[in-house]
Amino acid sequence: MTKTILEMRSITKTFPGVKALSDVNLDVREGEIHAICGENGAGKSTLMKVLSGVYPHGSYDGQIFYNGEEQHFRSIRDSEHKGIVIIHQELALVPMLSIAENIFLGNEQAKSGVIDWDETRDGARKLLRMVGLSEDPNTLVTNIGVGKQQLVEIAKALSKQVQLLILDEPTASLSEKDSQALLDLLLEFKKQGITSIIISHKLNEIARVADRVTVIRDGRAIETMDTDQITEDRIITLMVGRSLDDRYPSRVPQIGETILEVKNWSVFHPMHRDRQMIKNINITLRKGEVVGIAGLMGSGRTEFAMSLFGKSYGQKITGEVLMHGKKIDTSTVGRAIENGIAYATEDRKTYGLNLIDHIKHNITIANLPGVSRMGVIDDLTELDAANDYRKRTNIRSSSVYQTTGNLSGGNQQKVVLSKWLYANPEVLILDEPTRGIDVGAKYEIYTIINELAAQGKAILVISSEMPELLGITDRLYVMNEGRIVGEMPTSEASQEKIMRSIVRAEGKAS
Repeated sequence: MTKTILEMRSITKTFPGVKALSDVNLDVREGEIHAICGENGAGKSTLMKVLSGVYPHGSYDGQIFYNGEEQHFRSIRDSEHKGIVIIHQELALVPMLSIAENIFLGNEQAKSGVIDWDETRDGARKLLRMVGLSEDPNTLVTNIGVGKQQLVEIAKALSKQVQLLILDEPTASLSEKDSQALLDLLLEFKKQGITSIIISHKLNEIARVADRVTVIRDGRAIETMDTDQITEDRIITLMVGRSLDDRYPSRVPQIGETILEVKNWSVFHPMHRDRQMIKNINITLRKGEVVGIAGLMGSGRTEFAMSLFGKSYGQKITGEVLMHGKKIDTSTVGRAIENGIAYATEDRKTYGLNLIDHIKHNITIANLPGVSRMGVIDDLTELDAANDYRKRTNIRSSSVYQTTGNLSGGNQQKVVLSKWLYANPEVLILDEPTRGIDVGAKYEIYTIINELAAQGKAILVISSEMPELLGITDRLYVMNEGRIVGEMPTSEASQEKIMRSIVRAEGKAS
């Protein structure tokens, strides 16, 4: 019988006013890939932070047994000393240090207090080969892509003689190709006897690599199942406590006149003046319409959206933006907002929210005149507005005074949406609106999008998930290498048709 390497018994963790974990039991077998699923805020990351010592012994109730011995981890260093290494969703790399320096940061290869750089670089090369990277160890981390950065994090874990590797949403920001490479690496580690715990919302990935799955809902472990019992429908039902027969809420479009036109929009790279990123794009958005932009990673979708919203990206930007047939100025973020355009960024933690401030201020920040009198903020008006939008978007929190950084990813995204809804735009650009959030929260976001369309807003959705675009939009544009290479009604679209547009465009360019 396979040895149990980890056992967590009756884990209970409470924050002020919130019980994040309630009597959770988890067992992990040696050499398996064990997946943990659950809605945002279910307690998955909290459980792993208890295990790894981020929340030290004494700050929770319950017991942790590792290799048959009870553990009292008081820091991450304690758990790493035992071979337990956690890689968080937000990568903990230092951009302006080299790959080698990052791999051995805190675990320096030194003799008599002096770093041995030859040993550091040689050790880094060996570890990079193990994760399938051929990069020069002297390369700065800022000069490699997110997928490779994720692999550097894993190489860093291997340098600590990892026995149990914990990955929190490891593919949330990766392309399809990088995601597959990472999953293949986990399967290779399994052959080498390394045990892995993976937290993921991507149920197809879980079905591919996991030996067992534990579902957590509302801070409780609901069920653990073996591979042969795993189906997406069953996991979803356990996660949300109900069946989601239709993952996309139905909507009857009421599409009206053209609201926004973008003509001959061209953008050059912010640092490389001769590199054109966006090439003569023309799009239209109509009242009550949800329009999607499909494309592969690097196709220029986000660059287009950011350049349109206050010229937040790029240089040498040319082209026209028309609202209701009249040319408007979108040269700054303030002017774009004044003219009725809002942009919910794909990176909500860096650009979309002030994580150290509470929900109330985050909701009203884009429309301070709406909560002010004679230039002075009226606290009661602001409180009423924040509570109203908290209720409208179903933000799960103790109050609007809860710190935004302590919310789950799905609830943070609802705060971003609330901020822009309160600004009352005519055009709302949503860049990866459901990235890194679970199926239940996704459904709520889709419902909000439908409600906005019903109010007559024009909505532009950028998403890397083709099924999502096919499920929620009325019309699709396809982008490739900074150009629009296809346009079609969603009723006539398919994943194959979208990919065909991209492949044909690449064929013409080559």
